[in-house]
Amino acid sequence: MDRVIIKNGLIINRGTTQYGDVLIEKGRIIQVGGVIDKYTLMTIDATGKWIIPGVIDDQVHFREPGLTHKATIGSEARAGIAGGVTSFMEMPNTKPPALTQELLEEKYQIAAQSSLANFSFYMGVSNENFEEVMRTDPSNVCGLKIFMGSSTGNMLVDNEQVLERIFSNAQMLIATHCEDEDTIKFNLEKAINKFGEDIPFDQHPIIRSIEGCYISSSKAVQLAKKHNTRLHILHISSGKEVNLFDAQTPLSEKRITSEVCVHHLTFDSSQYTALGSRIKCNPAIKSKEDQTILWQGLVDNHLDVIATDHAPHTREEKNNKYLNAPSGLPLLQHALPMMINHYHQGKISPEKIVEKMCHAPAICFKIKDRGYLDAGMFADVVIIDPNKTWQVTDSNIFYQCGWSPLEGQKLKGKAETTLVNGQVVFHEGIFYEPSRGMRLEFNA
Repeated sequence: MDRVIIKNGLIINRGTTQYGDVLIEKGRIIQVGGVIDKYTLMTIDATGKWIIPGVIDDQVHFREPGLTHKATIGSEARAGIAGGVTSFMEMPNTKPPALTQELLEEKYQIAAQSSLANFSFYMGVSNENFEEVMRTDPSNVCGLKIFMGSSTGNMLVDNEQVLERIFSNAQMLIATHCEDEDTIKFNLEKAINKFGEDIPFDQHPIIRSIEGCYISSSKAVQLAKKHNTRLHILHISSGKEVNLFDAQTPLSEKRITSEVCVHHLTFDSSQYTALGSRIKCNPAIKSKEDQTILWQGLVDNHLDVIATDHAPHTREEKNNKYLNAPSGLPLLQHALPMMINHYHQGKISPEKIVEKMCHAPAICFKIKDRGYLDAGMFADVVIIDPNKTWQVTDSNIFYQCGWSPLEGQKLKGKAETTLVNGQVVFHEGIFYEPSRGMRLEFNA
């Protein structure tokens, strides 16, 4: 469709709201606001609805290649589209992990064939692949991923010399998972000695403790300051970590930035008894007090980006006892509705949701021509009914794994229409596949 007009919506962009129309031509936004009267074969009525830029999720795990019984790039991109996510950045801990340029490029080729959403993939860092890491092109790869804590396979980077070498030489963003491995091992051994093989799930935030997170994240910050490295710390989960980050410097000028995930803003440790493995994730969901500080840190700009860390596993895998239940939650389809629910609860404004889920990822990663409803930008656009109440059930979950920790809950707010590069790919529950998403490009 060469021309699309979205009519009569509440346009939320750059911290402001206005009622009006949006004109899209040949995949780009042409005009935002006012009344637009042009001939077109497609006009979308957005009366009573929000019009926002597409959500950009900077941290997802889509499991392909090697773990496709859990998910694929195509299946999870579709789920994201249904939730208003138009671009994603996927992690390297697949099987095999993306630790060479050739393996990284294979993932791009899969996405080019199967993803409805725009895409980028992190280059993985290990203790042994420095030369491969240095070959990464910052103009078309979102960043380098370092697991400074537990991961699958051989992706834990615990060699001090390697960390110094990467932080001192990297010419692009480094994203880190920060949990101290020695702390986790010590706490896990204590739990096994106390409970044996039947560890209660409420021990998870004690095993993967606040201190373990802080030791690792503060170390990453120190390394970044020492070498002036561009650092982005993923999924901050404890109140103690929030003050590691600057709230005063404009985001575009920060060298050290941070992310908070929807599940750490939504669930708290009192819910392990009821939800068990369904909310087991790394880093762990912590106390209500921690969550309160995370919310304050988000609103006052200590924390910069909202993401999902979408990490699907099968029901069968999750329905194990603590030691054998894998960590990770599928959240991509439901993240934006979850945040709209928080808006209805008075915790966050629509403008702040758009800032943290659309604008901030584009700024942090220097994404070209996305993240805003501005003339000249790619037309990644989501139309939301903020007042639609609906229930999460297995019949309306699009993740390949088929479950969600939100099953049975009612949410208020829903993405009704999603456009990617000017093409309608989802509308009122139906997917359309006129084209595939594009590889994200970056202002290196």
